[in-house]
Amino acid sequence: MRAGAGGLALALVLVPLAATAAGAATSVRQLPVEVGSPPLRGTLTLPAGTGPFPAVVLVSGSGPNDQDETVGPNHPFLDLAQGLAHDGIATLRYDKRTLDYPTEIDPRTFTPVEEYVPDALAAITQLMRDRAIDPTQIFVLGHSQGGTYAPLIARRAPEVAGVILLAASAEPIGAALIRQTRYLATLPGSIGQRASAQLAQVEAIGAAISDPGTLEHDPPSTVLFGGVGPAYYLSSLRYREVAVARSIRQPLLLLQGDRDYQVTVRDDLDVWLAGLRGRPGVTVVRFPRADHFFFDASGPPTPAEYEVPTHVDPGVIAAIATFVRRLDRRAA
Repeated sequence: MRAGAGGLALALVLVPLAATAAGAATSVRQLPVEVGSPPLRGTLTLPAGTGPFPAVVLVSGSGPNDQDETVGPNHPFLDLAQGLAHDGIATLRYDKRTLDYPTEIDPRTFTPVEEYVPDALAAITQLMRDRAIDPTQIFVLGHSQGGTYAPLIARRAPEVAGVILLAASAEPIGAALIRQTRYLATLPGSIGQRASAQLAQVEAIGAAISDPGTLEHDPPSTVLFGGVGPAYYLSSLRYREVAVARSIRQPLLLLQGDRDYQVTVRDDLDVWLAGLRGRPGVTVVRFPRADHFFFDASGPPTPAEYEVPTHVDPGVIAAIATFVRRLDRRAA
């Protein structure tokens, strides 16, 4: 469905649920991602054939994620890599520096920009030098907080052909932390009980990391939520992800699960859409049964879903592949 009122240049598609998991990749190569310090463990997954192939750099969300973005028994980035290879698209995924080299990070100066941008730029450079990859068809895909910073990665790498945002957050971190905990407190059983017991503390934490005045006066060595300092949250509050996304030239694909309680339609996707109103080259795909990791289920969403062995909805892979193929200059 394409909206027409007010010049809204957004292609809105509701994708039906797919029934089968994506096929396996045909070639996997370990590829260290180097950014001037010890390299990160990375994996280049290639389709069958000789290429050169379009490629997607996978940027994971908050926390010290491995290259598969492992959650419980599930590996959503591995699903994406295998599925996209089956569709003729290469991927490069890598461990986060917070996982591989946590002791090298200075919490006094560490920011989300430092967390996401340099390593993604290094991955893009790696792909551009690889003969199996078409350097004119490299895309950046960010999930959750990785999606928040994907537009900035693309702005600093203008050679990127397109940007893919999976459940990209737009709500400030403190507000999101409070909202998520309040939601979890409404759930039955041990999840709701734990969240209810933690709610007052979480509200205090959320307020503290949302107040620039307090953060500016905190000593740089102050240890805040997540083990980082005031610089991290000040940088986050000052960053304008939607404005950056509006300013870049690359086409955008936004994917959102309607059952996602961590990054929601109302608190995040609608913010992106309001800020991108009238911008050309924006496509939105929503998945009615998908949660934050694009696993399908039903009923009120809960983190317990992540502990059930499953795979990313194949419709997500299909939507990404369609977006990449549409922008493949060789296919034009």
